[in-house]
Amino acid sequence: MGDDATFETYFANPPAGIDLTALDRSRIPRHISCIMDGNGRWATERGLARGEGHRAGIVSLREIITACVRLDVEVLSAYAFSTENWSRPQAEVNLLMHLFAQTFIQELPLLRRENVKVVFLGDISALPKETREVFEYGLQETAQHTGMTLALAVNYGARAELARAARRLAERVAAGELDPTGIDEAAVAGELYTAGLPDPELVVRTSGEMRLSNYLLWQVAYAEFYITPTYWPDFNRWELLRAIIAFQGRDRRFGGLSATKES
Repeated sequence: MGDDATFETYFANPPAGIDLTALDRSRIPRHISCIMDGNGRWATERGLARGEGHRAGIVSLREIITACVRLDVEVLSAYAFSTENWSRPQAEVNLLMHLFAQTFIQELPLLRRENVKVVFLGDISALPKETREVFEYGLQETAQHTGMTLALAVNYGARAELARAARRLAERVAAGELDPTGIDEAAVAGELYTAGLPDPELVVRTSGEMRLSNYLLWQVAYAEFYITPTYWPDFNRWELLRAIIAFQGRDRRFGGLSATKES
């Protein structure tokens, strides 16, 4: 994360095509979620090993975290490793797990300085011991932070999450703690990894892919999507501003009529 302390300094000197006056800072999405895609293709196109793409992607995530703090975003979530990613070559999986642990340790002082609270979406108990212990340490170290929440989806799959929620609700019914008629949307949401967090308002997917990839299927029911061909390692603070400005230009109706149109 950068050392620029304010919005004005962090977003000084915007590049051509970025009009800061178009940004309404009173309407920043409470929860921005990023599907970080394209690390491997970014590296391949440059003649680099895929691992270099993942390392470059970490640099981008650091910048987006900083930008979201400066923008007063309440929650930033990021899809780091899916339940399906275990099928990748073992060497790549091993590298990712090492990078997760290494990066978390390196970034903890900055997370403390920025008052960022870290939570995990997904089953981190299944991760390798070194990575799991680092994550658990990070959870403890940031638990009392009161600034932005950084929700990292690691070993996460939305279908598995929903099955887990159904199982937990069924267990509560079997134990006599819950009447089946009490299972409503709030009850389901309370058993998800995101319980207590606002649903994403803006979902950003890089690399031009047009799919959710088993990510937050329940939570993004009314999210706005921003798809960019930019690979994640090239997604920076200015790309984020473009996404937010585009979001602010959308007419969010939530199934009702537009506030500005009759139909």
